[in-house]
Order: sequence, then C-alpha cells, then structure tokens
Amino acid sequence: MFSINVSPRFGDIDGLGHVNNTVLPVWFEIGRNPIFRLFSPDLDLSPDVWHLILVRIEFDFLSQMYFRSDVEIRTYITKIGNSSFTVGHEAWQEGELKVRGQAVLVYYDFKLQKSIPLPESIREILKAHMFPSMDSSSSDAETGTDSPCSI
Repeated sequence: MFSINVSPRFGDIDGLGHVNNTVLPVWFEIGRNPIFRLFSPDLDLSPDVWHLILVRIEFDFLSQMYFRSDVEIRTYITKIGNSSFTVGHEAWQEGELKVRGQAVLVYYDFKLQKSIPLPESIREILKAHMFPSMDSSSSDAETGTDSPCSI
C-alpha cells in the first residue's frame, strides 16, 4: 500500500465549508504516482515509454472532510487482469475513512491505439501491492441503503 498526506487548500473548500467533491479525483491521481513510477520511474510520458490510460474512476463519499486537517490518501492494487488493473483509493481524515474509490487503468499502445498485455515483470510488481477489493455489494449506492454515509 502507498500512502501520502494532502493538506486541503483554501481553494479546495466549497461554499458549505467542506472539501469539494471535485478535489478527490486530483488527490487520488496524486496517490497513483507511486504506481505510475512502477511503469516509468522518471515518469517519462513519451509514447514509447508510457503505456497507461485511465478508463474508469468511481467514488463513494462516506462522510465530509474539512479544512485545517490533513487527509491521508491510501492507494493499492485490487485486481490485475490481462491488460488492465484496478487501483483502490481511500481518503482518511482524523482516523476516519471519508472517501473510497477505484480507478481502472489499461496497459495501452498509443501508436497502435489498442490495449496490450501487461508484461509479466510488471504483473509481479503489481501483485506485491495487492489489497482486497472494495466490496460494493455491502452498500447500495443507488438507494443509499446500508450506506455508512453521515452526510
């Protein structure tokens, strides 16, 4: 698992006084940087080196986050497929899980414009950072039933 701390900026706060939902995609992307470095240690974005493309992101907002208290972003691998992998994210503030999410990245050939299999060497490195998947069946996001949300 990778972990970074983020200090909410004044501009991250919305009119209701809490961290705005538009901030989490940015924080979770920052949390993915150590995973990006597994593929390209110096973060070289040239098409001959960079082979990752984001195809899906999702978030479950469990509770509000506020200014003046750092947020810990935890990042880990939850699933490895043939050409894709899923990254789990969590945002913690004051010891409480506030937001969880996931992102699906595909190993992609930008010249051929198609996905390609993950190299075995990368698969092994990703396996070292695996954690259990978020269990979306434990709460119904559409109806909010069984949701731990305190908003």
